[in-house]
Amino acid sequence: MRVLLFSELALTLAVPVPAAQAPAQTQKTQGAPKMESKSPHQVAVLQTDKGSITFELLPSLAPEHVKNFVDLAQSGFYNGTKFHRVIPGFMIQGGDPNTKTPNTSSWGMGNGPRQLKAEFSPPEKASHVRGMVSMARSSDPNSASCQFFIVQKDSTFLDNQYSIFGKVLTGMDVVDAIANTPRDSGDRPLQPITLTKVSIKTE
Repeated sequence: MRVLLFSELALTLAVPVPAAQAPAQTQKTQGAPKMESKSPHQVAVLQTDKGSITFELLPSLAPEHVKNFVDLAQSGFYNGTKFHRVIPGFMIQGGDPNTKTPNTSSWGMGNGPRQLKAEFSPPEKASHVRGMVSMARSSDPNSASCQFFIVQKDSTFLDNQYSIFGKVLTGMDVVDAIANTPRDSGDRPLQPITLTKVSIKTE
């Protein structure tokens, strides 16, 4: 069974580049306002039975995990899947294509078209605190594929074990509602909670 473990984040360190020496200011340009460029970033919007959750994707932490999630979301892979594992005071987990079938015994064991190498983040860079989005995997650190989880309560013991790739911007009340829904002995919601649509926006 695919367990909810967070894979380590292979952090790509940026090598500082010496700044080029700026030419001396002329009287014409002196005092001109500086134009700051703002790099666009991608946001995932999860529409669920309980409301919407929006989280920022963090390619600086886990570029391959972000790319994989975006590709799956844009293909419609996640639409109609269910949150199959919810644990109050811990996290909610979804993204398994097997949850589109009525065979609940297979829920939690589904994969996507590819598996990813671990991209674990050092705790000082990103930690599994409330609102972070990370990838579930099996016992193999390089087995993350499509299942993901959202941390409801700080769970820093998962650091250096699972790949963080996002951070919730809005909708933690929805995460709380999903986490606190009645569940069975296998942590599966008694009433299915569907991820009706996942869309990617650039802001």
